[in-house]
Amino acid sequence: MNWKDKNVLITGVSGFAGSYLARDLLDKGAKVYGMVRRRSDGTIPKNISQKKIEQAITYVEAGLEDLTGIAHAIDTSEPDYIFHLAAQSFVPRSFTHPLETAHVNGLGTNNLLEAVRLKGADPVLVFAGTSEEYGFVISSDEQYNGLKKKYGNIFPEPDRIPEVPIHENNPLRPMSPYAVSKVYGDYLFRNYFYTYGLKGIVSRAFNHEGAGRGIQFVTSVITSQVSHYRCKETDKITIGNVNAFRDWSHIDDIVHGYEILAMKGKPGDVYNQGSNRTTSVLSYILHSIEACGMPVLEICTTKTGKSLKDPLEPEKKPLFGTAFTKSKVDHLMLDGTMDFRLDDGGILVKTPEKTIPIEFDEKRFRPSDVPILYADITKIKQLGYEVRYQIRDIVQDQMNFYMDPENRCSIHTIDRA
Repeated sequence: MNWKDKNVLITGVSGFAGSYLARDLLDKGAKVYGMVRRRSDGTIPKNISQKKIEQAITYVEAGLEDLTGIAHAIDTSEPDYIFHLAAQSFVPRSFTHPLETAHVNGLGTNNLLEAVRLKGADPVLVFAGTSEEYGFVISSDEQYNGLKKKYGNIFPEPDRIPEVPIHENNPLRPMSPYAVSKVYGDYLFRNYFYTYGLKGIVSRAFNHEGAGRGIQFVTSVITSQVSHYRCKETDKITIGNVNAFRDWSHIDDIVHGYEILAMKGKPGDVYNQGSNRTTSVLSYILHSIEACGMPVLEICTTKTGKSLKDPLEPEKKPLFGTAFTKSKVDHLMLDGTMDFRLDDGGILVKTPEKTIPIEFDEKRFRPSDVPILYADITKIKQLGYEVRYQIRDIVQDQMNFYMDPENRCSIHTIDRA
């Protein structure tokens, strides 16, 4: 892919994904313009300064609520490509600030598309959608019956069980204001293609992680706490629902996917980006402990006596009609043999060095949650996408980041994936 001298406008350039994308495109010779909000103190966003690219980006001041500012950004950058990554992207905040989320993610996306249309610009646009748009994904008859009992109705009803791996035609059942706002943006991008001919492409990226991920996101919640524990700055790990499964990719893979979609994707189309695997929150914690040099020998609950030796032992037996590497404990959780709930109290993780307590905190459970995300990435792989990083690579990068005392953060803002 030839990015040399291409004009690229990135909304959300100072965010986690935006800063990684900017660095990679700069390395490939692109001219990167970053849309940023005015900062009264004049400071450079941390994600930008950490990557040493603050002098290489041309900044354009505008917010997504500012149609005039976006139009100016388009005039300034004359973009060949626009990556729309800016959003209120923290799911728990969307529950407490639903109007803000709708305004930024929904109307903000509309403002961007309308500015491109009114200016008569002709860039390729890539929308950073999300796997959260799929929401409730049915993985078993037992889960389906449990959801029906809890909610009374599921719409759309599944036409197949399991609905995993998740392909682009899966039903959308968004379960948070954030997810709903992204569905709106997803449909807007496609509508502006069909109605006005804008070359919009939708990426539904599943969870992506790496060094510098915001402290409020679950993988950083986990790795920062484990680093605090390793450095004897806390005596336990506290978390919400460890049964949730996510398709976690390395941020470098997702950035590569965005670039492939911009160059090779079909306007008006939708593409999943993911890792071709699913991993539990619990396994992410256990992998983080091992990344600190403490092999996990056994886990057991504090109140109910559930136990398992060698929980991270690799398991490759097929599930959902596909074979992917997973941990022993994840296999048992996915096939319904084992789970961990509030009445278990927590989990003790036995290592050769010490026993590490994981405490469950009811306050960190969401009002409504997505039980499993696992992507079918066949479509984007046909364009040349490949998964280069394993779950241990992602964990190790985050643990290395938090081993630096300057990067270890307060853990009072912890929440779930």
